[in-house]
Amino acid sequence: MSFLYSLINMLAEMAPYLLLGFLIAGMLYAFVPGEFYRKHLSRPGAWAVIKAALIGVPLPLCSCGVLPTAVALRRNGASRGASTSFLIATPQTGVDSIAATYSLLGLAFAIIRPVAALATAFVGGMLVNKAEQDANGECEIPDEVDTIDAPATHGFWPRFLNALRYGFVEMIQNIGKWLIIGLVIAAAITAFIPDGFFTAFAEYPLLAMLAVVVVAVPMYVCSTGSIPIALSLMLKGLSPGAAFVLLMAGPAANFASIIIVSKALGKRAAAIYLSVIIIGAFGIGLCIDYLMPRDWFTMPLTEGMNCCHLQIGWFAAVCSIVLILLLINALILRYKPQKRNKMTSNQISVIVTGMSCGHCKAIVEKNLAKLPGVEAVSVDLASGQTVITGKTTPEAIREVIEDLGFSVTF
Repeated sequence: MSFLYSLINMLAEMAPYLLLGFLIAGMLYAFVPGEFYRKHLSRPGAWAVIKAALIGVPLPLCSCGVLPTAVALRRNGASRGASTSFLIATPQTGVDSIAATYSLLGLAFAIIRPVAALATAFVGGMLVNKAEQDANGECEIPDEVDTIDAPATHGFWPRFLNALRYGFVEMIQNIGKWLIIGLVIAAAITAFIPDGFFTAFAEYPLLAMLAVVVVAVPMYVCSTGSIPIALSLMLKGLSPGAAFVLLMAGPAANFASIIIVSKALGKRAAAIYLSVIIIGAFGIGLCIDYLMPRDWFTMPLTEGMNCCHLQIGWFAAVCSIVLILLLINALILRYKPQKRNKMTSNQISVIVTGMSCGHCKAIVEKNLAKLPGVEAVSVDLASGQTVITGKTTPEAIREVIEDLGFSVTF
């Protein structure tokens, strides 16, 4: 029962803030046009890098969603430095994860996460710009390719309904699986690992941080899913600084990100991307452990998850039920294969692998639809099956899909 109590208590703590974060995410999507992002990221200087970080911090995109978005921004004119800045800042945090961080880990973590994302994104973007300028003498501007925009709607209420659909359906489809995985792992740690298990690492903070990175990178955990895991590890004796390394490096530095960054921006940019994230995480983690009052980070834990009994108010209970229903609905939509009609002579069917969320699906559909002769594109996210209606060539289809960082099989 201790595992179940821990799981329910964590869900209840996060649910109100997650729902608020999803609503804000939907409003950003529906009311801020995609042209706004493209307009401000095309310059090669420092200001574009800063703008990319400022835009990326509140966006609720996980690692899988930010990759094709950043690739498309790059191909739409964003500089390498701005694209790298966007890639570093966006997966580390977002309006949903900031709210959830405050709910479980307290104000200090909720402030430091976006500040760290901004700082590391700026440093990484500027280093990439400098490296490119040293190599080429100037920063290259690529050819134009469309990015993802919200559907064109007019009037407040249609946009608001679109915001609700995006925030409470598509966003939950994108991160719902990882949120559930994070909660289950955190509840298992809380229930089954002895108290004080990680105190043995107290005298070796760098070793603890290195262990966290080694585990977090292949595990792949989104910014929201990492929060309950960090909480449960701290309850078992892990230092706040080492927990912060998980919060920062886990969402941003995973194998898929590194491979696609290398392909889209170059190996030098990928090396800078990874180095800035890991060195930044270690540096800020050490500052948390040695330069900041420990009470800032441990005080919220005194009201931490109790694995012996439930401690839920009526409002948190209602929010938890709503969130559970939204998760069930989103995951059914996410994994339920679409029914396919019989193929016609002017259709091509391919399997696209590497798509992990609604953003991946949307960007594949939109870029394939821009090919000359293509009339319609339909992507089934669950199976990867993509049907292109119209007259085009397999070579053109392959080029578009691979340029977005995915693989295709005919």
